[in-house]
Amino acid sequence: MLLSELPNSCLQITFNKNKKKMTNIAIFASGNGSNCENIIRYFKDSHDINISLVLCNNPEAKVLQRAQSLGVPTAYVSRKDFKNEDTVMPIMKEHKVDFIVLAGFLVLIPGYLLKAYDRAIVNIHPALLPKFGGKGMYGHHVHEAVKAAGETESGITIHWVTEEYDRGEIIAQFKTAIGSNYSPDDIADKIHVLEMAHFPKVIEKTILNK
Repeated sequence: MLLSELPNSCLQITFNKNKKKMTNIAIFASGNGSNCENIIRYFKDSHDINISLVLCNNPEAKVLQRAQSLGVPTAYVSRKDFKNEDTVMPIMKEHKVDFIVLAGFLVLIPGYLLKAYDRAIVNIHPALLPKFGGKGMYGHHVHEAVKAAGETESGITIHWVTEEYDRGEIIAQFKTAIGSNYSPDDIADKIHVLEMAHFPKVIEKTILNK
């Protein structure tokens, strides 16, 4: 029998067998959202990865506007409600979330999410862990601590998320030199360059290698 003589249903089954499942990402963010926007733009035309949701704990955060302007669904969940599995998990299921990326998200991930997304939640930290990590070490607090310590280099760390702040297994780190005359703002600028250049690529590699 010729291929052209096969029923359409048979052809459909043959073609779909090798079709790769799209991975849906939820980005959790709390603030301005520059990292979030960069990730959304990076995967805009991807055939493997889709940004299906941006979740935020701050209704006034600019990240919500950034995501909405790029056509990505958003959800606001208060810090209190975030602890409630019955509030958050239906949102995850509605948007078919397979993987979570923390991009400046300032809330500790609760146990129910860690269980539901075992080894499927990554975070970016604006320093070279294990230095300058832990509760309260975020954003400008980190850069001020790096400056005060007289460090000659800093960088970013992308790591798996656990029940403790910044203690998960490291996936990747990228470094940059720091001059003795650098201010915390100067350090922040250099870290931002690393974030823009590397975070989306590491997310992509991590997901595709799972």
